[in-house]
Amino acid sequence: MADSTASAPVARSLAAAGAGLFAAGAGTLAWASLGERRRFQLRQETVRVLPEGSRPVRILHISDLHTVPGQEAKKRFVHSLAALRPDLVIDTGDNLSHLRALPYLLEILEPLFAFPGVYVPGSNCYFAPQPKNPARYLWRTTSVEKSDEAPRLPTEDMHRAFDERGWTGLINRAERLTIADTVIDFSGVDDPHLRFDRHPGFPREQDGPAHARIGVAHAPYVRTLDRFATDGADIVFAGHTHGGQVCLPGGRALVSNCDLDPAICKGLISHRGVPVNISQGLGESRFAPVRLFCPPQAVLVTLTD
Repeated sequence: MADSTASAPVARSLAAAGAGLFAAGAGTLAWASLGERRRFQLRQETVRVLPEGSRPVRILHISDLHTVPGQEAKKRFVHSLAALRPDLVIDTGDNLSHLRALPYLLEILEPLFAFPGVYVPGSNCYFAPQPKNPARYLWRTTSVEKSDEAPRLPTEDMHRAFDERGWTGLINRAERLTIADTVIDFSGVDDPHLRFDRHPGFPREQDGPAHARIGVAHAPYVRTLDRFATDGADIVFAGHTHGGQVCLPGGRALVSNCDLDPAICKGLISHRGVPVNISQGLGESRFAPVRLFCPPQAVLVTLTD
């Protein structure tokens, strides 16, 4: 017959350990859903791609806002970025996460419309997110979010509003712009995640060479980065990965949500010798409002000689 007197302390120890693990898990989940995703950060990088003697060009890179009405902390942070006085804003898509979020998105971005800007769309500029098993994110690394049932977002209205405020759409389009006395050739593509991308190359240098060539895309798929490198980009800007969104301590991403190695799915990386700036993004899907060891961020990239 078992000794109930001896087993009681063991049972109490196991119960205490289980309670401790539950409390730790609950605390981590609470931080991931409430604390980390509101811990907005600004990352700063300097990249030498301009000809000798050029003045620096300061680029504010924003991405993946996944806007839902009422996100006042996000709105305050984005408004604060206007104090940086960037020469250019690059928006790499996934701006919406709610069918009625466009007016609020424009409120969030309003101070940044004071500066020149370029933009490309992501899948959550076209299709509203739908409820799904959040664990699916951890094993479906290249899932495409388009479906026949997904509600359409007000994409055309959003792009029209951006255009009216002076930003330039780079949706499978090449464009030459002068930014802070610097001639920059841009090449932008529609969302590679949805396979909407059709590379336009860079503008022909009929009026002389540009000081820099910049590639812009929402999702940094390898084929997309390869094409920009082949076309002669000096630097590429992308988002989409959320930096992994749910990471291990130290920020090691578990997935990239594309075919890029998770180890290099955020920050300033190099692809075939071309610098690629991948933003962790400023938001997350409203059906997976969690970030862990991966705070939301904007990026200030200074191009120098």
